Formats: sequence, C-alpha cells, structure tokens
Amino acid sequence: MAHHHVTRIGKATHPLDAAAVQRLLPRPRPRVLALGEPTHGEDELLDVRNTLFRALVETVGYRTVALETDCLRGLLVDDHVTGVAPGAEDAPGATGDAALDDVMKRGFSHSDLGLGASPANRALVRWMRARNARLPAAERVRFAGFDGPLEITAAASPRQALTALHTYLAPHLPTALLPPETADTLDALLGDDDRWTDPEAMLDPARSIGRSPVADRLRLLADDLAALLDEHSPQLLAATTRDALDRARLHARTATGLLRYHHWMADTSPARMTRLVAVRDHMMAANLLALAERGPVLVHAHNSHLQRARSTMGTWEGTVEWWSAGALVAARLGDDYAFLATALGTLPHRGVHAPAPDTVEGLLHALPHSPSLTPTSHLTTALADAPATPRTSPWFGYAPLDPTDLAGSDGVVYVGEVGRALSARPLSAGP
Repeated sequence: MAHHHVTRIGKATHPLDAAAVQRLLPRPRPRVLALGEPTHGEDELLDVRNTLFRALVETVGYRTVALETDCLRGLLVDDHVTGVAPGAEDAPGATGDAALDDVMKRGFSHSDLGLGASPANRALVRWMRARNARLPAAERVRFAGFDGPLEITAAASPRQALTALHTYLAPHLPTALLPPETADTLDALLGDDDRWTDPEAMLDPARSIGRSPVADRLRLLADDLAALLDEHSPQLLAATTRDALDRARLHARTATGLLRYHHWMADTSPARMTRLVAVRDHMMAANLLALAERGPVLVHAHNSHLQRARSTMGTWEGTVEWWSAGALVAARLGDDYAFLATALGTLPHRGVHAPAPDTVEGLLHALPHSPSLTPTSHLTTALADAPATPRTSPWFGYAPLDPTDLAGSDGVVYVGEVGRALSARPLSAGP
C-alpha cells in the first residue's frame, strides 16, 4: 500500500522552486504567502527558505519578508536593509561587518533560538541590503518582524511601544484631546521594566503586574491613544509620512497587545495558557494584515503559527488549542492567503531518524527530490483510502505533520535530511 501511495504522490511532486509554487497555488501571487517550519534553529531549513524567498522576490514581485521575531526589533533590520544609498553596496571589510553585527544582535529576538546568530538569517539580511542598493526606493524589499515582543518565558514592558505612540501623537493633536498623562507621568506609571519582564510570572501569575491598578490604567490609556491615532489618521498622514503613520500603528497594536498579554499573565483561571497563546497569535495576525495592506508579503514561522487548522501545544498546564495567525489571516483574506507547511525526514543530532514508511514524512522520504513540493490535495486524495499513521518525535522541539491537519495547507515542502549539507544553493549577497 505504501508503494502505491508513493507512486501516486510522486507524480504530483516536484523540486522546490518559485515556478512550482506558482503552479500549485490558485493565485499566482497571493497577498500573503507563508512558509512554515517544523522546528526552530536549523539553518539548513532557513537556507531552503532563503533560496525560495529570493526567487519569489526577484521573479514574482514580493516586497516584504516577515519573520517570526519581535516586530519592534525588526524595525532596526528594516532600517538597515532599506537605508542604504542607491549604488552604495557595502564593501567587504570591518565597517560593513560591524554594522551588520550590530543589526543581527539588536534586531532579532528569541536569543535562546539563536535567530540573530544564525548564518542563514545573516545571509538573508546581507542579501536584502545588497539588492536594495541597486534599486530605487519603490522596488526595494522590506524586512519585518511580525511576532510581538514576547520571549519564550517573558513579555516585554509596554514602555517602548506606548512611549513611541504618545511621542508621535503629542506634537500634532490639541492638548485637550490627549489623555492627561504627559511623557513624564507616563514614564512614572510604567515604572521599572523589571516589574513587567519578570520571567517567574510565566509560571506564577501572582508575580505578574498585569492586573494591577497601574496596568489597568495603562490599558485604558493605550486604547485611548490608539483610537486617537485612527480618528486623526488623515491629518497625521498629511503632517508626517506614510511610513511614520504605519510605525505609529505598529506601536499602537503592540502597546495594546502587550498590555492584554500581561493581563492574562496574571490570570489564575484554567483559561490562562489558552488565552496567552491566542493573544500572541492575534498580535501576529494583526501585524501580517497591516503588512499585507502595504503589498504582497512572504512570511516564515513555525507551522503551528501559520496553518489554517486549529493549533495545539502541550504545556505544563495541559494541552492548549488556539487559532493561529495564519488561520486568522486566512479568514480575512481567503485565497489571498497561502500556506506551505514544511516537513523533514531526519534530524539525527536530535535523535530524529528516518520516518516510518506509513507516515506522511515516510511517503515523502521515499521520493527522489529534496527539497520538494507536493500539493496537499494530492496527499489527501492518495491517503483517503488508507490514512497515514501520525509520526511521533523523540525530541520535543520537532513537531511532525499531523495527517488530519493536511487540509490546512496548500502544499508540503519536504526536506529529507537536516544536519547535513543540502543540495539547495545557499543565499549570497550577489545578484
């Protein structure tokens, strides 16, 4: 039976490239095209991402690359890749490398996952800047983080987002319209950042400041400032720039989202973890939808943040279920959202060896191409009479595909071996 499935699936499977992606999708250039990953921190998967995204930027016209990293830190990366003068590519040497070192250190979050230290992420940023140096502003590719300022065990203080929003609005609106808090009183309300970022609050709600009177006041203040921003957007757009207004909206979304997240950090009900993961993905979705208003977006994140099916995760408080950012964006954009899930065969340094032949990964592992692309519709049709067995992972950091969730993706990208050199050409800074 497995051989029969392999034969049927193999006819629809092709080497991964931009042309294969376009043939697979109902729209040649969906507004948001998302590529997932089943585990974090593997540069060979990121090399595959880089090669595909580069081709889609250059041949299909995507103009934003969004990664699962802090949306505020990502502004530093965007400034770096778009701020180069036309024709002024960085020459090899200490000055350019030092600037890139700083951007990689300060512009990426999730240091425990090594995002800023990743050679593949560094190559992506270097290529984007080099490409942009050869192009006028309208054709340049932008960088964005679309995650909230949320590390694995802590959430940031709302100080940066709330202060930036207040600073943007204050010069342009009458004092009578603004909340009574000035920049100084706002700073005093926020207090020490350590009160907000205490990592113990993830495990002990009593350690969270999120439901204190100060936090409640700040939530109302953030909501009022965000409303003022929307109500006066025509005036603000005329007085500043589109980019400045977009950044203020980002700060507004982040301030309100962070304060909502801290509110649920302090919760003691059984809904606590479900609400936290849902709030995070809601913030992600809002950022993606805002980016999509600017133009077509390429997105890369964990499969669980991008799939249309309901996501699940085991925690110390039990299993939680939520609708991912991808599911929320798909509900808004319809066919203008596309998602390619990524599956892998072996991850030997994590104890993940060749998949069993009756799993989805096992069927794909028997095919000759890697990386490959298989339409989900062909997988589900081939497996309709004999469903695949779910694969289990000996390592918690890798999430195999759930055969029952295949319909939540448009295609499956398969990488057979991770931990060895892939045949995919790594991204360089060249043309």
